[in-house]
Amino acid sequence: MEEALRTWSEFNVAMVGAAAALAGLVIVAASVNIAKIIALGGGSLIARLAAGIASLVLALVASGLALIPGITAPWFGVILIVATAGSAAFQVHAAWTVRADHGPAARAKATKSVPGFLPVIAYLAAGIAVLASHPAGLYLSAAGCILAIIAAILVSWVALVEVLR
Repeated sequence: MEEALRTWSEFNVAMVGAAAALAGLVIVAASVNIAKIIALGGGSLIARLAAGIASLVLALVASGLALIPGITAPWFGVILIVATAGSAAFQVHAAWTVRADHGPAARAKATKSVPGFLPVIAYLAAGIAVLASHPAGLYLSAAGCILAIIAAILVSWVALVEVLR
């Protein structure tokens, strides 16, 4: 499994860079509009942005872990599961906050939470597969990374459109 991790190094280098750059852009976009975001109240927008950033941080952590020289599959799997649990906490909080939101932007509540859970599911499955020394774990981790980037972009775009309406 350790050899397989090395073969994924170029992918992981690219994903670390992409996730870090996107996380920075989301934070800057949110900070530029922070007064409007806070003025909207309710907290669901803030929670969704935080969950989007948490997804990107998870992608950054997962890809960065895979680049650690000599990391063993069990350590990679365990740390990936722990990092996924941290990101999942943000996703769950965002889902509960959206569910409790009664504002005009609260339409289609369920669809606002689904994208954030996709990378969490993929990374959890990846961590379990890696612990079982199954080669699908690295593919699931790659899928989680791509899903995290897509989900974060989607959540960020929707949130910023809501702010600038």
